[in-house]
Amino acid sequence: MRPKPVIVAGAGPVGMVTALLLARYEVPSIVLEAQPRRVAVGSRSICVQRDVLDILERVGLGARVAEVGVTWTRGRTYYRDRQILEITFPEHGDSAFPPFVNTPQSVLELLLEERISREPLVTLWWGQEVTGVTQDDDGVTVSTVDGDVRGSHLVGADGQRSAVRAALGLPFDGVSFPDKFLIADIRADLGFAVPERRFYFDPPWNPGRQVLLHPQPQGVHRIDWQVPDDFDLDAERADGGLDRRIRAVVGDVDHDIVWLSVYRFHQRRAPRMRVGRVLLAGDAAHVMSPFGARGLNSGIADADNAVWKIALDRAGTAGPLLLESYDLERGAAADENLRVTGDTMRFLVPGTDAERAHRLDVLTRAADDEAAPEEIDSGRLAEPFWYLDSPLTTFTDLHAYATFPRDPGAARPPVGGVLCPDGHLSWGMRLRELVGPRFVVLTYWCSWRPADRWEHELVNEPVPLDQEEDDELVTALRLRPRSIVVVRPDGHIAGVLHEPEHGPAAPAVTEILRRATGWVPP
Repeated sequence: MRPKPVIVAGAGPVGMVTALLLARYEVPSIVLEAQPRRVAVGSRSICVQRDVLDILERVGLGARVAEVGVTWTRGRTYYRDRQILEITFPEHGDSAFPPFVNTPQSVLELLLEERISREPLVTLWWGQEVTGVTQDDDGVTVSTVDGDVRGSHLVGADGQRSAVRAALGLPFDGVSFPDKFLIADIRADLGFAVPERRFYFDPPWNPGRQVLLHPQPQGVHRIDWQVPDDFDLDAERADGGLDRRIRAVVGDVDHDIVWLSVYRFHQRRAPRMRVGRVLLAGDAAHVMSPFGARGLNSGIADADNAVWKIALDRAGTAGPLLLESYDLERGAAADENLRVTGDTMRFLVPGTDAERAHRLDVLTRAADDEAAPEEIDSGRLAEPFWYLDSPLTTFTDLHAYATFPRDPGAARPPVGGVLCPDGHLSWGMRLRELVGPRFVVLTYWCSWRPADRWEHELVNEPVPLDQEEDDELVTALRLRPRSIVVVRPDGHIAGVLHEPEHGPAAPAVTEILRRATGWVPP
């Protein structure tokens, strides 16, 4: 008898990544998409962060997404007609991928769908709007316009108007910002020496508001304007205002309009991301301002977190806390992203006299005061979340916990809960290539072997690190001799063990594994 599939609602990037990651665990899935077919237009989400490219590489697409996208390593910020800030990123650093690649969501979706077409464990059904969800101790039944579908679990990745969330009776509380934003994808040669992001505060050609310019593949650029609430796109196109608006940004160059859209920003979150065997992911669970590129990237991180827990739950190797940890971990990540993007929106669209005065003070000081640029907030860029407070994390260094840097963009020390750094291994692979579908155990000047069948099923062969040949990783992990690092299937560190000078490491590693799989109460 064939095993019950996992049901995935939504064939956007988060839903398709979920299905493809499940296939790595040899778990079949059925993806239900309400739309009758895909309409691949517009840029929508474009900015893919390097650690998310690593997740996409696990399903065979990270390098391809980077190849067809545009890598940018410079960002400039302007106030009126003066540049007040410039940031640059190292192109690769210790990663296989650049910090950010701009690949339009429509392109990413086509790549994912093509990959799904070659994956026998994934079935994609179009025109299947979800109309109801019920669950019991054995599985989940999803009702659609064409009948019922039965599965072991359900991942609701069906967007901000999620039918799954509605079927669970969950609210989607939050706020919507009053100003509108106009997006234009245009094809033009802007003459930039290298691709770069540009952000304009209060430019003369959009006074009192903001404009963002992002590069895209094939000579296309995306322009985001903040516009008044009464903005009328049809009227602006008819009277030539749209052409004047575009030329104010790009100059008097030939250009073609590829796509236009007008939208509002929302900051919303479901109160729970897990109800029984149903997990919400991406925009179905949380929506946020796109400044900082935290929407799509956090949604794919949701999928990565959910999949290994569902797979272990199906296999019977998960403890009673594992599924619930999805809500705890990714709920905390959603809260952090909403906090960060909320701060950004209060800087971009100040709602009080005090907020307006603060922004004006920062921007006017920025050209001459070296400290002021650090206060400019045009979007704190996406980064992996840290699960320090998770019941799955074994934390052995209380000082590191107490001093852990939680500010956006800060360098995170390699402690329990943090995404493990990448680096070359002496025998040719990169560490991130070993991540998932099992745990990875790194040993340094000590040894460890699985103690029983359960551990053998959970863990790949231990990976010994050499002081000289693996010095890059040893340094990044800040290891001292007789250390063990346990890495979860999503790449986050489950725990770091500094083995006693005498005695076996097995009992402590077992405890880390038991906690990381939900067997140890918090």
